[in-house]
Amino acid sequence: MQKYKHIKTLPPIAFKRLTGVRKDTFTVMSSIVREAENKRMSRGGKPPHLGVEDRLLMTLEYLREYRTYFHLGKSYGLSESTCYTNCRWIEDTLIKSRAFSLPGKKVLLKNDEQWEIILVDATESPIERPKKKRAVQATNKKQK
Repeated sequence: MQKYKHIKTLPPIAFKRLTGVRKDTFTVMSSIVREAENKRMSRGGKPPHLGVEDRLLMTLEYLREYRTYFHLGKSYGLSESTCYTNCRWIEDTLIKSRAFSLPGKKVLLKNDEQWEIILVDATESPIERPKKKRAVQATNKKQK
């Protein structure tokens, strides 16, 4: 099953809506994964069932939609464990390349924004209602 063949003809906006990344970012990701795949397969072994682009697309679907590996396996014709292995390998490969990284914790803590704190007093207070007098109610019932 080659989903990428159908998706690569989409306009850029639709491609980003579907995958979560732009087409040029996807091509950079696929080239990094392809290089790592060639390096890994130079030692020999059975070639993967899906191509690099389809496995990358499967990983992006997992990361974007939080689909289970079972659902991914059924839509790509793979087993659940194979989907897990492929997604983990592609994630690790992209992380090791250092081409795609998020800012670290220190950058996030250096935030220059000023916080404004507003306190709201939300204490509970009893509702003031007239007290019910049981003696008056009892006499009203007897009169009826």
